[in-house]
Amino acid sequence: MRYLRIFAFICSMTVLATSFAQRNSTYQQYIENYKQAAIDQMRRHHIPASITLAQALLESGAGRSYLATQANNHFGIKVGMGWTGPYVTRDDDRKGEHFRKYKNAEESYEDHSLFLQQPRYKRLFSLDPQDYKGWARGLKACGYATLPTYAERLITIIETYELNDYDEDRFGFRKKKKNSDYTPGPVVKKAKRPVNLVNGIQCVVATSGDTWESLAKEMKISKKKLLKFNETSEDYPVPVGMNVFLAKKAKKADSMYKGQWHKIRSGESMYSISQFYGIRLENLYKMNFKDATYIPVAGDLLKVR
Repeated sequence: MRYLRIFAFICSMTVLATSFAQRNSTYQQYIENYKQAAIDQMRRHHIPASITLAQALLESGAGRSYLATQANNHFGIKVGMGWTGPYVTRDDDRKGEHFRKYKNAEESYEDHSLFLQQPRYKRLFSLDPQDYKGWARGLKACGYATLPTYAERLITIIETYELNDYDEDRFGFRKKKKNSDYTPGPVVKKAKRPVNLVNGIQCVVATSGDTWESLAKEMKISKKKLLKFNETSEDYPVPVGMNVFLAKKAKKADSMYKGQWHKIRSGESMYSISQFYGIRLENLYKMNFKDATYIPVAGDLLKVR
């Protein structure tokens, strides 16, 4: 991450100088390409998506740095902490330092989240999840980067590109945007676990040991309705980590996904994708001119809105 003193600092003096005053198309394209990766990390590891995106933009020069293009390293993370994978060599604080090399950008995003699980960053996770300023200043205070203006640069990027619109609070509520079709409903009271909003629909995340019967009892909803809302049967086990919806899913994904495509990952099914976005399975097939015989293949692109 200290590599930004070489690349990002020089790049920032040219690119950021204009992008801070007005939005830069290179930055905007990077955000479009990777905002879903940042949102996925936020939901898995509770790191604000705005912070992840801002760090990636600053550290990688919007994906154009040597580390990003040659090593898929979007956060300037060096070899260490038992890293045994491949690496590339670049001059930074010292000559010939080793930086981690990844198979793809998604792997870099995941490793960045794991990197922040170190004890030195523990106090950041006690901050309000939508307190991007606290996170930015906390990262600098915890020693993530040596650049004196690191926190201010992150905050400026976030505010210039309104990246905090992608952040969620502890209950899955995202800051409402103007002209958005995001319409939160009434919150289920006295639930034993957080009730989130995905695509404006209440849901909970399944954990180990959950069954449709136990979830119906916990959420005070009939099992029949729960199965109907989630387009499944009692014989289908509840996968750990899956969104379990407490109301009927929507016909298309949230407006934030307008113009985006979902790139299928290994192991994903049409059903798991429909549950992730809160889309009715029938509509997901129709949007993509598919039928029930279609078998998702890793790398295929699906329209979700």
